[in-house]
Amino acid sequence: MKYPDNILEVAALLPDYMGFIFWEKSARYFEGPLPELPKSIKKVGVFVNEKSNIILDKVAQYDLQAVQLHGQESVAFCLELKNKLGTSVEIIKVFSADETFDFSVLKPYEPVCDFFLFDTKGKLPGGNGTTFDWTILQKYPSSKPFFLSGGIGIDEIAAVNEILNTHLPLYAIDVNSKFEIEPGLKNIERLKDLKIKITDDSKN
Repeated sequence: MKYPDNILEVAALLPDYMGFIFWEKSARYFEGPLPELPKSIKKVGVFVNEKSNIILDKVAQYDLQAVQLHGQESVAFCLELKNKLGTSVEIIKVFSADETFDFSVLKPYEPVCDFFLFDTKGKLPGGNGTTFDWTILQKYPSSKPFFLSGGIGIDEIAAVNEILNTHLPLYAIDVNSKFEIEPGLKNIERLKDLKIKITDDSKN
């Protein structure tokens, strides 16, 4: 999310989380004042190989309830951050996945992160707009809940529901580029369609 009016329009749909990118190289880079949001929405700060003191400053400035680490952050870094943030701020560690992904790298992160997030491996650390082969998730060895990201649109919801019907602890989906008019500006009507689709599918 990037633009205040658009942020409020999306907030009216009451998503569980809203993300704000604090990586300056991103076209979705967020700065400036953040409108007041409903208390039920968790504000997520997205960071890429950022210093811990900068992350802590953004958490305090914007009253973030979660941080998403989208770089090559180490286990030690996540532990340091967790100790400083306490239990009130969730840590979501992102891993870029493709058919060669080694799931064994996850185990050391389990004690220091609240969630994992799997995104498509691409040229950029996120926002590439494509899905990866979700069948590799059958090898997921952990009970840690995870977010699924990477090119998810309305057409992918049926496949998401298939994952939900397995033993896998899929916690949430992260939607972005397929619901944008331009980077950081969300298409509200398309998001409404997504909400209807998810609601209808959950009844079946």
